[in-house]
Amino acid sequence: MYRWYGLDEVPEGWGESVVTIGVFDGVHRGHQRIVERAAQAGKERGLPVVVITFDPHPDEVVRPGSHPPFLCSARRRAELLAGMGADAVIVLPFTVAFSRLDPDEFVRTVLVERLHAGLVVVGEDFRFGHKAAGDVPLLAKLGEKYEFSTEGMPLLVADGATISSTSIRHMLEEGDVAAAAKALGRPHRVEGVVVRGHQRGRALGFPTANLEMPPHTAIPADGIYAGWLASLDAEGRDERRWPAAISIGTNPTFGAGGDRTVEAYALDRSDLDLYGVHAAIDFAARLRGTLRFESVEALVEQMRRDVDQARELTR
Repeated sequence: MYRWYGLDEVPEGWGESVVTIGVFDGVHRGHQRIVERAAQAGKERGLPVVVITFDPHPDEVVRPGSHPPFLCSARRRAELLAGMGADAVIVLPFTVAFSRLDPDEFVRTVLVERLHAGLVVVGEDFRFGHKAAGDVPLLAKLGEKYEFSTEGMPLLVADGATISSTSIRHMLEEGDVAAAAKALGRPHRVEGVVVRGHQRGRALGFPTANLEMPPHTAIPADGIYAGWLASLDAEGRDERRWPAAISIGTNPTFGAGGDRTVEAYALDRSDLDLYGVHAAIDFAARLRGTLRFESVEALVEQMRRDVDQARELTR
């Protein structure tokens, strides 16, 4: 599978291909259906499948300061897309100049001259070009001009609601990681480097990995969760993985105004040294909200109950 950053990395002589385009933040079940349709069409036509995505998020360039929380990193996004039948994933740098391409220029520059699109598969709400002037009907019209076909896929509806990155962000803001996992088709994941915290967990008998994450990461609401902790290799793949109890919040038992942290205790493991390791936390279920306890002893007693519950949910 090829991974390209920018159009210049597309090999000279790249032939006709099936192309799908989108931000694909989270690579949720709706995105998966679009990519899987492109992969099916590629098999039918005997053509490679190219997935186009963008970095940074277009909203941050078009409306600075409006960057939505990321459901996954650009690297994780490419990894997930590659696992769905894509032959190549190209990440296009979304710059101010790129945002000003009119729809015809976008199609000609990206889809025709470099990728030689024979078929373009997108969601029915797909917009492109300067000020989002292009839509699926215009893409189809430009396809007639440049000799490619267009398919606009209906959005995926589940339980009466359209699955979207925006709706998944709302679920996470509410702490409903189970609903988010259902929409994503897998647990929500956050990634970061394990850094040294206050080491309160270690003193209490529950040593935690404290993750420092990139800006704009979609972090669930404060609370205690069950899930998994994983160490990642240089390519972002899981090396080791442990069931975990996860804490998000400011640790109010130890005073007000603390820093918000995301920490994971690998169940029954006190021997792990993960400082400096790139790690990931996957969320399975929310156990409870954040509470302030009257004593450290009361906190430890509740932590034991949280760990027992997390163990049951992650077996």
